[in-house]
Order: sequence, then C-alpha cells, then structure tokens
Amino acid sequence: MRPLLILLLAAAAPACMAADAATAVQNAHDEIWRRFMDKHHVMLDFCTPDGSVSLPTPEECRLGKPNALGWWAPIENGAMFNGMYMDALVTRWRVTRDPAAAGKARRLMQGLLFLNSISDVPGFVGRGVSTDGRSHYPMGSNDQTFPWFHGLWLYWRSGIATEDEKSTILRHLVTTAEAIEALRWQMPAEPPFGVRGGFGGFSFEDAPRLLFLCKMMHQVTGQAKWDAHYRAHLHQSGGKGDTKTRLEWCAHGMRFDDGHPHSWTACNGVCALRSLWEMETDETLRARYHDGLLQSAATAMGSLKTAAQWDNADTSPFEHDWRVMNTQWRPQTTEHEAQALAQEQLRAYGKVSPRRGLETRLVREPVFAAWVVTLAPDRSLLRQRASEIEQVITAYDYTRLIYSQFFPVEAAWWRLQEAR
Repeated sequence: MRPLLILLLAAAAPACMAADAATAVQNAHDEIWRRFMDKHHVMLDFCTPDGSVSLPTPEECRLGKPNALGWWAPIENGAMFNGMYMDALVTRWRVTRDPAAAGKARRLMQGLLFLNSISDVPGFVGRGVSTDGRSHYPMGSNDQTFPWFHGLWLYWRSGIATEDEKSTILRHLVTTAEAIEALRWQMPAEPPFGVRGGFGGFSFEDAPRLLFLCKMMHQVTGQAKWDAHYRAHLHQSGGKGDTKTRLEWCAHGMRFDDGHPHSWTACNGVCALRSLWEMETDETLRARYHDGLLQSAATAMGSLKTAAQWDNADTSPFEHDWRVMNTQWRPQTTEHEAQALAQEQLRAYGKVSPRRGLETRLVREPVFAAWVVTLAPDRSLLRQRASEIEQVITAYDYTRLIYSQFFPVEAAWWRLQEAR
C-alpha cells in the first residue's frame, strides 16, 4: 500500500479506534465503567454517549411497561450481563493480579446479590431496578438466572472473595437453588406470573445449565442431594422427537441448525460446559464436555467475520425514548401475553431504531462468538485463532456504541492472554 494512502486511511479512522487489540480492550473496558454501570453496580443495556439513561418509573414496572418482561427497556439484562461480565474481570485478575480488576469484580458481585434481594419471592433474580432503587419487572428468566449463578460461582472460587463474602454468597446460592429445585427447575417470578423459564428442558442451552447448577451446588455445599441430582440428570432424555440425553446434548455443543446465530444466549450453555469440564474428575465425562466445547468454538468461528461488516461511521437513528413502545401497551397477566406484546413492540421499535438491529447483528453476535471461541480448552488451537479474534476486538469504536453488549471482548481478550 502506498504511504500516502496509509496516511489518508489513518486520518479517516475514528479517533477512538484502536490499532491493536490491547488498546481496544482497554477502550471497551473504560466505556463500560464510564457509561453502563448504575449506582447499584448493575450493568445497563443502553444509554446515550454521555451516559444518560431514562429508567422506568415504579409505576411503569408495576404495570409492566413497555411489557412485563422488561424487554427493550434499559434495565432488561442486569443479572445476565453482570454474571457474564464476571468472567472478564476474574480472568483479568488471574492474569494480572491487578487490584482494580478485583475491586470491579467485587462490584459486579454486589450487584448480583442486590438483584437477588429486591423481591419477597424466594429465589427471584431481578433484571434491574427503577428510579426508586427497588421497583422492578416481575419476571426474570433462565437467561438471567444462569449467569447470576455462574458469575457468583466464578467470584466465590476466584481467590478474590473474603470468607465473609463467601458465606453471604453461599446463603444466596442455597436459597435460590432450593427455590428452583422446588419448582422443578423453573425460575420463580412474581404474581400473577408465578414462574418464567427454566433449566429442565432438553436442548443444548438447557442441558449444561441444569448440570452445572447441580455440580456447582454440590461443590459449594457438599450436600449429597446435589450430586444425586447431577448423576440422575446426566442420562435423562426427553423432548419432542429427540432421544438425546443431557450428556449427549453437552457433547453436541452449540450449533445453529436453523441458520440464525444467537451466540449471546447460547454462550450460557458454553460457559456451563467450560465450568463442568473444570469441575468434573471423571475423565469420560470430561471428554464429552470437551467435545461440546470444541464444537461450540467451531460454530462460533462462523460469526466472527460479521464484525467486518460494521461501519463505525454509521449514523442510523436510534430512539432513546423507549417509551414510544407504550403506545402498544396493554395489560398482561401471563408470560405468553407479555411475550406477544414484546414481539409486537420490537417490530415497531425496529422501524424507528434501525441502529438497534445493526448493533445486535454486527456487534453483539461476533463479540459473543469470540468469547465462545476462547472458552474451548485447547490452547494451541486458540493461539491459531488469535488473529481472527483480535480482528473482532479492533473492529469497533466503543465510544459510539449505544448498547453495552460489546463487553465480551474483554473476556475473549483475557482468556486469549491465558493461552499465550
């Protein structure tokens, strides 16, 4: 390339674009902590470039506006994102022993415990809170609750947690796990909904999560019942038209047979697999988990290339006033009614906020996929894939992104450093 052309391209690049992955990761980290962490140490979904956000009011949470799931509101995914982001901070701590990483991991832990303390329903894990610091939407989900468990477990065993913290975390883990156990592996929700989502199904996303819960609870409590649950559920099969056991689903790994990648939710199963592989001592079972991790990483590699389609200069509009969706609002008394309303709202919201779809497709998917690739245990293979992961990390000007869903670049980077 001619020197003049190189200079012109450099001049045209956004000021906050990083030429190297280490700088890009630090830029991403700085943006998360500048804009997206609320005063309760819970990650927000979106905000303006200056960090402004309009939180739902207590009345909106009570009525379920824009919907009772809290979908598309700025407090939609606090438990999910805090729990997932813990992997980045704990891994950074392992690699660097940086006290700042430990301190921020502690704040994430405090946010997770907070979200388990805002309801009178035992075992309820909230998404986020309203302007009063307590009001919240009445339904969580399996996608919120699994990262809640996983993030606390990562912190509990990290070496960062004090003995007092470990005791507090253990009380929350036991209360929540026993509530889910009593509901046959469904997630508690507030009236009138009762439950919302669960771990008991037969699919790649369900099977590793249930097995992780049982294995992890046996490790932290020593109670035999959790090991018995783990052993019993390993070889159970079910589901319509499929006879795979949960162990076989684990070995199957993350795949997108319908052609629609969704690494950002499927990665929960991959995180569970990685932790099962680390906790298990039976080499036969470890080999099956290892197979699933390798398959998941291979699938995720297919999403990395979409990062190259992102345009940092894109000015597609985004409607920060999410209350425009309240024009479609109607009362909801069942999960089905809430989900149907939320899907209608998303279709309408997408028309006034095309930027949302661009970020979910071209930022969220490849960055979560990059993290999935790094969760596979084969370090030599990961080193071979390092340049493709780094291309994802350096693709974005993080100061211009509206959604916080770029945070997995940190976990991908620090796991890559461990493999070097």
